[in-house]
Amino acid sequence: MDNFRAFRIDEQDGKIVAGFQQLSIDDLTEGNVVVRVTHSTINYKDALAATGKGRILRRYPLNGGIDLAGVVVSSEDADFQPGADVLVTGCGLSETIDGGYSEYARIDSKSLVALPGGMTCAEAMQIGTAGYTAALAIHRMEQNNQMPDLGPVVVTGATGGVGSVAIDMLAGRGYEVVGVTGKAAEEDYLRKIGAQQILLRDEIDFGKRPMEKALWAGAIDNLGGDYLAWLTRTMKYGGNIASIGLAASHELNTTVMPFILRAVCLLGINSVDTPHDLRRAVWARIGGDLKPQHLDTIGSRTISFDELPDAFQAYIDGTVTGRIVVRIAENP
Repeated sequence: MDNFRAFRIDEQDGKIVAGFQQLSIDDLTEGNVVVRVTHSTINYKDALAATGKGRILRRYPLNGGIDLAGVVVSSEDADFQPGADVLVTGCGLSETIDGGYSEYARIDSKSLVALPGGMTCAEAMQIGTAGYTAALAIHRMEQNNQMPDLGPVVVTGATGGVGSVAIDMLAGRGYEVVGVTGKAAEEDYLRKIGAQQILLRDEIDFGKRPMEKALWAGAIDNLGGDYLAWLTRTMKYGGNIASIGLAASHELNTTVMPFILRAVCLLGINSVDTPHDLRRAVWARIGGDLKPQHLDTIGSRTISFDELPDAFQAYIDGTVTGRIVVRIAENP
């Protein structure tokens, strides 16, 4: 197999250096399946890794990109034959193994998921880790008896990748969805993808009591910090909070009172280390009852591999709405 192009991240003299390089298959981390990558995407973690704003990689050098979708070209696992469309989200990509910003990837088959029927590689990356995380959160909440008739579910960080797909999926399941955002100009976008009510972050009254008026039957939180603490104080009896992010803060200052007096449940969502059977079950739901209905709105922008380096800063600045797909192969 000829050399191919990859966007590689390294550390030199304590600084992050990232850019395109020519590699061979033997340069890649170990795996028993080789995939020709057709599409990837950009997540906040990808931007942190590529710019050095956050320490995401646990070894250097590695190809960036925590997501990929493409076609199997060689395999030592009978479950994944050449020609099969597959995807990988998380599973150590661009943390401990080479990621999806590469024309080829070598992957352990335990991390691979067959594309759900009727889904293209581009659509899989419109969903990506962000959408998978949203689906995992909903799956966990429903395992814990979340139901639409219990009342509204609030989604913080609503215009981000996870928030956007979560709103779409929840609305598709019949939930009343409330979106929390700092972007007043995106109200039309949020309503288009399924939010029935919009709350602006700077207009929220966090309150000071251990428990405030019960408002929400459930929540998916991307922010942490004061927002997550506010959610614990404003949940209805038995409400589930899926904690998936810390864009505002990694700290949580609350009391045990909502948990013992209102039976509030705080569910931690880890989309990287999900057991394989659960990961495949959630992706099956993404191709079924959780299939997003507004992917062309949420993932409306596709960029070429060449444009990738210039796209990270917008994520650091927090100006991105929805999802961006990266087309790795020009003729997938």
